[in-house]
Amino acid sequence: MNLIAEIKSDDGKVVGVLALPPKAFKTGSRGYYANTKIEIDGKRYQTQIQLVEIGSKPAETPAEG
Repeated sequence: MNLIAEIKSDDGKVVGVLALPPKAFKTGSRGYYANTKIEIDGKRYQTQIQLVEIGSKPAETPAEG
């Protein structure tokens, strides 16, 4: 499942839309992530959205010594 995020101004105008595909993060956690550039009032911004499922990181196994 993909998620769609809309970034809106305080008057409700959509200034950016991001599709967030599922992502397996380097830490082992799961969630959704996207980044893009959007323009607001003639200025460009780099935008990132990250959703991490709480408790999705696998439990660490103790190191053998």
